[in-house]
Amino acid sequence: MPQDPPAPASAATTLSLVLTTEADGERAEALAQALLERGLVACASLHPVVSLYRWQGRLERSEEVQLLLKTTPEQLEALRLAVGELHSYDTPEWIHWRASSEGPYGRWLLDQRPLSPGGGPQAPAGRPGDAAPAG
Repeated sequence: MPQDPPAPASAATTLSLVLTTEADGERAEALAQALLERGLVACASLHPVVSLYRWQGRLERSEEVQLLLKTTPEQLEALRLAVGELHSYDTPEWIHWRASSEGPYGRWLLDQRPLSPGGGPQAPAGRPGDAAPAG
């Protein structure tokens, strides 16, 4: 009995990931919100971290909030400029790399646009469990 042909592979979406940290949750959320409103990121995940580092010749320890920002390669330079403008640190962390995502999440990321004052585009209706992707 013949088998059905395999489903076509989803094209991979190229995206850029950026790490930065902020001094606390309130500042991290404000930065993430501003970047989302400007349409520079599709998603920002916030994670509390303890950072150990050298600063001005001393060993430091800080409780911070790390932001993982998801964007497109085309938005990367505008995002870097906005982080420099909006960040509370004089020397904000800026680490970025390219990644890829296949299927619905990658397509969703590409579809994100700046929010209008009344809110943003709603996720398309779908089956139960088809909620907007989390981080």
